[in-house]
Amino acid sequence: MAETIFSEMSRLAAENDAINLGQGFPDTPGPREVVDAAVAAMHKGWNQYPPAVGIPSLRHAIADHQRRWYGLDVAADGGVVVCSGASEALSSAMTGLLSPGDEVIALEPYYDLYGATAALLGATLVPVRIHAPDYALDADALRAAVTERTKMIVLNTPHNPTGAVLSRAELQSIADVAVEHDLVVLSDEVYEHLVFDDNVHVPIATLPGMFERTITVGSGGKTFSVTGWKIGWATGPADLVAKVLGVKQWFSFAAGTPLQHGIATGLELPDDRLAHLADDLARKRDLLTDGLRELGLEVFHSKATYFVTADVAPLGVTDSLEFCRSLPERVGVAAVPNQVFHASPVGVETQVRFACCKRDEILADALLRLRKL
Repeated sequence: MAETIFSEMSRLAAENDAINLGQGFPDTPGPREVVDAAVAAMHKGWNQYPPAVGIPSLRHAIADHQRRWYGLDVAADGGVVVCSGASEALSSAMTGLLSPGDEVIALEPYYDLYGATAALLGATLVPVRIHAPDYALDADALRAAVTERTKMIVLNTPHNPTGAVLSRAELQSIADVAVEHDLVVLSDEVYEHLVFDDNVHVPIATLPGMFERTITVGSGGKTFSVTGWKIGWATGPADLVAKVLGVKQWFSFAAGTPLQHGIATGLELPDDRLAHLADDLARKRDLLTDGLRELGLEVFHSKATYFVTADVAPLGVTDSLEFCRSLPERVGVAAVPNQVFHASPVGVETQVRFACCKRDEILADALLRLRKL
């Protein structure tokens, strides 16, 4: 199997000593309290296998987080499973609920794991495209995508790679389809706390009739800028969460014990700490967006996440994949072509995703290098 586009771009960045604005990982150490709690757990000897479902303190912290932020009554025992990253939670949920021949709808562009997992399971991913510049949901297109074989909708909001945040009205359109056709919704909400300006993240599980048919996936790595820890989770009704646990226990069995303690501490921090992290990232988004626009690029406004999407056609580019493959050697910057998030590149051939989750001086250096184009 070929390497993922993220691995490829990171490899090219390393080979060419380039600034990596391709893969979505920050270059800061994460909140001191979170890191210190993980280190303390190591020194206390909490270094052996935890329960497959996750340590009790983290499961309770996740359940409390869902209740405090969204009013969701999630059971710490039975309604939460901790995974080795959100990717494992997503793939375990799909594996536990899909069978060969099933169809799963996803908003396009979509995180490549969705399509890869569906293919491995013998299922079919059916894309429903959202379009620049506003990336609004086409409710009619969503409804038209449903067939008698449809079993699941994979929802991602806040959305990677576009930075879109679905409105309550858009989510209601998805909920209406899910309820009418008795579909499960797998809601990828890993960027839930990285939402900017006056935009608001609404979990689809909070809508009427949706909690009982929704698996919600979160990420400690994304929330606290410790992506290498690979601590994610799935929450929801006990019957659906059991499907996730039933698969993930054979994938990894359990996630790192001391790292779970660190994330549990993070989730117990005052809510304004999370707001501060989002505000700082919004400032970085503006720094990168303004710099790319000064280069003459069309930049689509990002409402959330680590990412900013730009159209590089003004540079004479016709194929963003080849552009990104050559970029590290040409100017010393790595980025990701948006076409890899689509089943077909038609209409997005010149769109590129840049990560803004870097230190100010790194973003400034990257923009300086890009001026050589």
